[in-house]
Amino acid sequence: MLIDQKTSAQLISVAHEMADAARAAILPFFRTSALDTENKLSEGFDPVTVADRAAEKAMRDVLAKHRPEDGIFGEEFGSSHGSTGLTWVLDPIDGTRGFISGTPTWGVLIAVSDETGPRLGIVDQPYIGERFFGGFGHAELTGPSGVMPLKTKETTELSEAILFTTFPEVGTPTERAAFERVAEVAKLTRYGMDCYAYALLAAGQADLVIEAGLNAYDIQGPIGVIEAAGGIVTDWDGNPAHDGGTALAAATPELHAKALAILRKS
Repeated sequence: MLIDQKTSAQLISVAHEMADAARAAILPFFRTSALDTENKLSEGFDPVTVADRAAEKAMRDVLAKHRPEDGIFGEEFGSSHGSTGLTWVLDPIDGTRGFISGTPTWGVLIAVSDETGPRLGIVDQPYIGERFFGGFGHAELTGPSGVMPLKTKETTELSEAILFTTFPEVGTPTERAAFERVAEVAKLTRYGMDCYAYALLAAGQADLVIEAGLNAYDIQGPIGVIEAAGGIVTDWDGNPAHDGGTALAAATPELHAKALAILRKS
């Protein structure tokens, strides 16, 4: 859909206000004994905290004030339909396992999407104070060192690539085997990065992120940031990844094509 300059400026402003609200809601709980954690699963471990819920509520309150006609799809409180053709896709704390472990690899994910996918994305790391923004032809990092543009690296060879994922098992045994084929060729593979891996790719610090088992709210914010920074994100079949499932994020189209060819091998 066509978004005019006035509307895009408002969307950017609201997204930043939402990220600020989420920061304020989350930080009092990070690395404190006040953190209350629950497990969403009867088998296995999928944690949610009071901070997750407080952050999503804070972001929804901002939307109720400024963009009440838009749709919302959030991890903690589900979806609501809007009338504008735009939907805010929210993950209040992506990487809750890292959050409850005290590591700063978690982040707040915000996207504004239409029927084609994300038009704007934010990956915000409140504890470090870094905000990665991408959308409407602009990509920037705001952090302790000030404001700087985001631009992906120019790596085209897998043998020179730094590869990230979150879980060593990646997904199913078949998906893990596919990932490991790429890892065998890459220069360096790192694990446990959560959404911060995508932010580092957009910032030109890494070259590839490969994951599986994602939900839409896990990937839409990173897609907005990475694409604005010059990178490419698809699923493992080369199709749009904004509905979740598998994701292959790459710094360049050439690198993406080479990793995709390996992932597709049976």
